[in-house]
Amino acid sequence: MRPIIRAMRWDIFCRVVDNLGDIGVCWRLAAELAARGEAVRLWVDAPDPLTWMVPGGRAGAARLGVALRDWDPSSLVEDEPAEVVVEAFGCDPHPGFLAAMAQTARVRGAPPAWFNLEYLSAEAWVARCHGLASPVLDGSAAGLGKRFFYPGFTPETGGLIRETGLDDRQARFDRGTWMAGLGLPPPARGERLVSLFCYEPPALPALLGQLAAQGARLLVTPGRAQVALEAALVTLGSAPKPAWNLLPPLPQTGFDELLWACDLNFVRGEDSLVRALWAGRPFVWQIYPQHDGVHLDKLAAFLDWLQAPASLRQAHAAWNQAQARAGTDPTFPRQGALPWPALDLPAWTQTARAARERLGAGPELVAQLMAAAGAWVGHAPKTPAGSPDETS
Repeated sequence: MRPIIRAMRWDIFCRVVDNLGDIGVCWRLAAELAARGEAVRLWVDAPDPLTWMVPGGRAGAARLGVALRDWDPSSLVEDEPAEVVVEAFGCDPHPGFLAAMAQTARVRGAPPAWFNLEYLSAEAWVARCHGLASPVLDGSAAGLGKRFFYPGFTPETGGLIRETGLDDRQARFDRGTWMAGLGLPPPARGERLVSLFCYEPPALPALLGQLAAQGARLLVTPGRAQVALEAALVTLGSAPKPAWNLLPPLPQTGFDELLWACDLNFVRGEDSLVRALWAGRPFVWQIYPQHDGVHLDKLAAFLDWLQAPASLRQAHAAWNQAQARAGTDPTFPRQGALPWPALDLPAWTQTARAARERLGAGPELVAQLMAAAGAWVGHAPKTPAGSPDETS
């Protein structure tokens, strides 16, 4: 009989900043921990997006084993901290909760396993910083310590979240059934479907003209992508425009299905990048822009790891408005974006599939985080009484 590991209790903290990537990552982590038998509370300061991101909202989360908690001082002080605390992206739990952590550590005689779940990057320094300790020297949690946990693309990092059963879900997916369920007309013979989830890419008008010439159809997410599309269509004037359908807000499982349904995906931010990688379909990523242009170095590091062909690098440069900062990658000119390239979907598909295979053979984030937490709090595997392993 396989050894049994007692479930751990987890508190995950999420501060919603903008664009919902932070809460998207935290919900995926919480839901997958619960699916693997852990007891999870997810503390969120602005939980409204979960009403559509999670089927059934708060009640749906509870059915999946995740207890949603509103992030406010009164509730945080009343609840005893769990054995494992995860603060996402350096969000810093409320001082009252930190004081409760310190008090609980004194009572238990051991500190909680406290992790700072960091942002995703393919840059070389991530492997050096993953797992480093960070002692707390002052404040209500003085004397405790946390560790940095960095997602990443190599075995030296924390890996990426990959749900149990993801491959089976994708294998069972039927595009026609999915589109019919959303009231979308099926694709015509030879019609390409292209998903659009973006900020305001400067190359969008050029892409629209290209897709119109090829008879492709856009499936557009609501919000910023819709606004950007409508503005870009105006700039085309009387030029041909592609067909497009506006999608409703999709739960996370539905967003996965959107990526599986399309022949080319345009994604933005970190959470949707990871989903595009697991989808194994050709994609172009719009990284979250930073005013100092440092995001372009981060993008270049990712494209190096991806082993992206020249045409895909050019597409990323144009899509991300590569400008305004000196850098080391000659494919990212900082004074004006590159022209939009031809869509080399066969080469881009090969690149996406190879990336998924490499990731599938590497570490998975939830398993690694559970192992690190278990080692920290001393949850060793236990063999049930009377099992063959105990009596042999």
